[in-house]
Amino acid sequence: MTEQNHALIAGRYQLVERIGQGGMGRVWRGLDQQLFGREVAVKEILFPPGMDDEAREALLRRFTGEARAAVTLSHPGVITIHDVVEHHGAPVIVMELVHGQSLAAAIRGGGRLPVRRVAEIGAAVLDALTAAHEARIVHRDIKPDNVLLAKDRVVLTDFGIAHLADATTRLSHSGTVIGTPQYMPPEQLDGKRPTPANDLWALGATLYHAVEGHPPFEAEGFHALAVAVFTRPHRPPVHAGPLAPVLDALLTKDPARRVGAAETAEMLRGVLASAGPRPDAPHGHGPARESGADGRPAPVPDPRAAPAPDAAADPSAVPTMPRQAPPSAPSVATPTVPDSPGSDAGNPRHPVPDRPTDPPVVVTPDERPRTLGPTARPEREGGASAGGRNLTRRSAVLGTALAVLATGSLLTWALTRDDDARSGGRAGDGKPAASSVTVRIGVDAPFSGGFSSMGAGIRNSAELAVETANTTGHVPGVTFEITAVDDEADPAKGAANAARLVSDDALVGVVGPLNSGVARTLVPTLSRAGVVNVSPGNTDPALTLGPDWASGTRVRPYPTYFRTIGTDADQGPFAARYLHGAGKTRLYVVDDGSGHGTALASGLTAEWKRLGGSVVGTERVDPAERSFAGLAVRVRSSGAEAVYFGGYHDTAAPLSRQLGQAGVPVPLMGGDGIFDQRYLTENPRADGDLATQIGAPATESAAGRAFLTRYDEAGYSQPPGWYGPYAYDATWALVEAVKAVVEAEGGTPPAGLRAKLPRAVGQVAFDGVTGRVAFAGGDPVDRRLTVYQVDGGSWRARTTGPAAP
Repeated sequence: MTEQNHALIAGRYQLVERIGQGGMGRVWRGLDQQLFGREVAVKEILFPPGMDDEAREALLRRFTGEARAAVTLSHPGVITIHDVVEHHGAPVIVMELVHGQSLAAAIRGGGRLPVRRVAEIGAAVLDALTAAHEARIVHRDIKPDNVLLAKDRVVLTDFGIAHLADATTRLSHSGTVIGTPQYMPPEQLDGKRPTPANDLWALGATLYHAVEGHPPFEAEGFHALAVAVFTRPHRPPVHAGPLAPVLDALLTKDPARRVGAAETAEMLRGVLASAGPRPDAPHGHGPARESGADGRPAPVPDPRAAPAPDAAADPSAVPTMPRQAPPSAPSVATPTVPDSPGSDAGNPRHPVPDRPTDPPVVVTPDERPRTLGPTARPEREGGASAGGRNLTRRSAVLGTALAVLATGSLLTWALTRDDDARSGGRAGDGKPAASSVTVRIGVDAPFSGGFSSMGAGIRNSAELAVETANTTGHVPGVTFEITAVDDEADPAKGAANAARLVSDDALVGVVGPLNSGVARTLVPTLSRAGVVNVSPGNTDPALTLGPDWASGTRVRPYPTYFRTIGTDADQGPFAARYLHGAGKTRLYVVDDGSGHGTALASGLTAEWKRLGGSVVGTERVDPAERSFAGLAVRVRSSGAEAVYFGGYHDTAAPLSRQLGQAGVPVPLMGGDGIFDQRYLTENPRADGDLATQIGAPATESAAGRAFLTRYDEAGYSQPPGWYGPYAYDATWALVEAVKAVVEAEGGTPPAGLRAKLPRAVGQVAFDGVTGRVAFAGGDPVDRRLTVYQVDGGSWRARTTGPAAP
């Protein structure tokens, strides 16, 4: 078929014009003469020059495989096959003509797409993929070229290399990799049998390309690209905002740990809910489907509507957990800071902050180091070590992404047992309280995996606050209980945990989560249900200031969300004031292009210039880069008195080391992304380097020291860690809010207590163990940070001060 000879195919389909061509096929717009001139798309096969008969036969099988795969599917998100006919000895597929452009064309024409639009596209493609996977069909070539954007639909096309999961023959020669390498997971590049997990990786790579404007991996040549996919983490997304955890979950290298379709659908729902309704959103397709009773996704409700949570686990049916045994002996630990979005063990990426996994060693005025947090990670059930999983700010750790929440993941600590000497069901005078109402406070944190020690510190601190309220009768007529859920520091668990928590009518608020990656999936569900949430550890500014906070557009996305700790927006300015106060005037600023790194660098630069300092150079580096000889020369020639790095320890350590080797005797300072013990092991000569950490050591105040004493006397087996005090204050904020509402109701807890709590939390003000606790727009009014310096190969606290000057 040629453009000069618009043939009539099978005596029925008149070709009109060529509308597309790929490596193995050409697509025409045609008219079906037997159906009143209905427009159709006609796809013909193209045989490359010099192809032998065996190869031609294989390509024919591949081509007809497309028809076989697609014709078995009936879904608005899958291209409809009308007919398969023969023309000049080769098959021709006749399919519906979709008016629109491909996602690839949309990116080429207008650049990267808005986060919400990408989430909508992702949800629609995921829904189509779910239908394909249920039919045991793996697409194997998801990419922007194969996603069509119509006026009211998103359509997945080109099942040309689709693989039926139970097929006995391969569609390619042995050893031949089929697909598009920029969007193929490691196992597909390795030639392993395709599974639905292949398509989920490719979906992640496609959405990454759409929101960032380029694929997650780029290299010259197939071999270099394959090496990058196998061995290197994808580039941190800069523009993805709340979509970043979804991308990280999908681009997990180990398919067994890659997020599943149902979890992905839940995460995309959270992104769409956080982005708010879009007036011009298409209505022809819905987002991905929610997990139903059979474990398969089901249609997604309007994100603006209240959620339909899963059936609640009956807290009364869960065994009461005894207090943990006291530790045998404390030991000193070193800092590791994780957060936020996160990583997984199979794809380690920036294991860093919102918080240290192990406590920093702080030098007190008498120069005697003290441990401020967990000293060792607990062993998991059965004696297996809980270590080994590192969380990153960009993406959170994915434990077993396809696992269902196991029995026992919802734990209720009943603190009112008659045989418990710590019973809280009593008035302040020790007499039994009359008709006490049980009020539950949820705690979401990692209780298994590499961050279980930190999660235990948060849970124990919350329990200590509840126990204190019960023992003292702080709210007459109310008995508090803790309901704890394990999120494994895995964003995929957030929405499911939130659904379980909100389904408990006695639950009025939630403390947690630990990391911002989980918060991005947990908070939207809690907010839609009107459940107040106070976190002791999230530092992502977008949770309280909105996704465009850095550009000056600030709006509070979740009116029910609060936190007791500062944010990344505070770190850069705090570092600038510290360096300026130390007499530095000339600064070289470097960042790694990640959301965390650029936020820190931009905040520091603005404050530095306000103070009158001079920025003598700026540079952005690849976070996977480890050779900085050229940058070191430029820093040396600039006359910089210090280098500020916005990013993570694994890039900062070699940069600092090579600055020293190049004869640049200036300190490198960063945020909590470099406040990590591995920064010291990777750069043994880091003495003098600096880092900020959000928060203040509990030992710095009388209230903090009193809390540590009470916690120690309680006999918990895990110390509270850096964020335990902030968890205590978060819990106490809920207790105080309950007290305010009960008092306003004349001493009787109202039936609508949960609905009244968000406003009440916003109005609390009390002296907590971390300082004055009060909120403005969800963030704490009293935000403090600490500067640490490397001295003798250890991080040592140097100064603590307020976030605002």
